[in-house]
Amino acid sequence: MKKTLLLAVLIGFSTIYGFSQTKYGVRAGLNISNMDFKPDATFNNQHRNGFMIGFFGQYDLSKGVKLAPELQFSSEGGKDESIRLDYIQLPVYFKFRLSEKLQIGLGPQAGIKVHEYEDGFRNFAYSGVGGIEFKVSHQLFVDARYTYGLNNILDEVESFEARNTNIQFGFGYKF
Repeated sequence: MKKTLLLAVLIGFSTIYGFSQTKYGVRAGLNISNMDFKPDATFNNQHRNGFMIGFFGQYDLSKGVKLAPELQFSSEGGKDESIRLDYIQLPVYFKFRLSEKLQIGLGPQAGIKVHEYEDGFRNFAYSGVGGIEFKVSHQLFVDARYTYGLNNILDEVESFEARNTNIQFGFGYKF
């Protein structure tokens, strides 16, 4: 799976020559994350505040559609000390222009845990991402995103299921 993730990153960033308008940038911000338990958790399930930081490429697919693969570090989980999940993530984000300054986006995301591989949580997480972006200037933007886990991240627990949920408030700079 690590090889698949690496291959996806390389393909995503190597497509630069096939697109006419290409930009690169950095993005950082605040995470407010938690876990969605099924059946509902019987303990106090509180959110964890964390951060994310990463870089991206942005390629124009058409006048109003952009492809923005990213590579980011994201601290997620729950407030409980035992639920600290930090990931290296690869969102493949599609942006749709609504106006000169406003875009919405969505796409899939894959993540690999960066610590404690034998802690009861799966090492890979898959999510769906949706968000909105506001262009402050030609290079600076602010955004908000919501991520919902598509797979159970609990390892070897059949009767209980947990999925990552995350709200990001970020800002970015395009070079």
